[in-house]
Amino acid sequence: MVQPGDNPAERPKAAVMEDVAELAGVSAMTVSRVLNTPEKVRPETRARVLAAVRELDYRPNSAARVLVTGRSGALGVVSFDTILFGPASTLYGIERAARENGYLVSIASLPALTRRSIAEGVDRLRSQSVDGVIVIAPHESAGEGLRHLPAGLPVVDVGGAKDVPVPVAAVDQHAGAVRATRHLLSLGHRTVWHLAGPPNWVESSGRLKGWREALEAEGREVPVPMVGDWTAHSGYEIGKRLAREDGMTAVFAANDHMAMGLLRALREVGRRVPEDVSVVGFDDVPEAAYFWPPLTTVRQNFGEVGRLAFQLLLDRIGGVEGDTRRLVEPELVVRESTGMSS
Repeated sequence: MVQPGDNPAERPKAAVMEDVAELAGVSAMTVSRVLNTPEKVRPETRARVLAAVRELDYRPNSAARVLVTGRSGALGVVSFDTILFGPASTLYGIERAARENGYLVSIASLPALTRRSIAEGVDRLRSQSVDGVIVIAPHESAGEGLRHLPAGLPVVDVGGAKDVPVPVAAVDQHAGAVRATRHLLSLGHRTVWHLAGPPNWVESSGRLKGWREALEAEGREVPVPMVGDWTAHSGYEIGKRLAREDGMTAVFAANDHMAMGLLRALREVGRRVPEDVSVVGFDDVPEAAYFWPPLTTVRQNFGEVGRLAFQLLLDRIGGVEGDTRRLVEPELVVRESTGMSS
């Protein structure tokens, strides 16, 4: 028995490029440019065409696109299997930037970032005919893997160390740590203790260096940093030790989750925040404003990092050379966990 919709004559006709052009008020050639070389189209025209694509549910023929332009309209992202706020938010920022510009994203999620795993992830994405690859590489050791990628493949690194051989988009971790440390010093604290992130993370190194240099620039004592693993549990355990330090009145934690554990440890031993100890975190996770007390922290604009990474990759795909390292300035968000030193 024939069911409704089984008859080809009854099915809605799939939209074609000319339908998109008519709805957007542009030529079919302009639609083609938006879908294949969006960087060459004015943003307002590109937005109008993409809105028409969505409204009509237009699906370009990817095979035809590759034959005509040599591009698939797809990008690859190599990341590692994590739920940490920074890398996960960065991935979302890249996906959003690509989607807004008519690109598809394929993801290769790796258990660890090593030279071999990065090469395997890139090979997997190349088999899908991606036009280029963005690597989210927060580990310093990942730089070695970026030195042995196929020649001619456009690649951009997000959050990588300074010596990686490909363009980089990242938050200026050093600047964020300097702001956090100077904020605490400006409140009259004699020095600032640091709850550092794990070794071999680019973010850890940048924040540690910024904290140390800010103290040295003011001629202040530099306490021995205590190293955590990004988790609230490590912040709690280290916080119990920090709470016993004589004269400790200010702590800069390398991320908000460790700061959360620190806040609990201080509360349990009766040290008030911010009356006795001021605490600053890093990231501005969505929950930071609801910690008790609300956490002063350094906000990272992951959406802007994703946009810059995407634009750098489009430049390389299009053969455009230019800046090879673009940094996003972080923002200090002052809340109630910091106060004047008593």
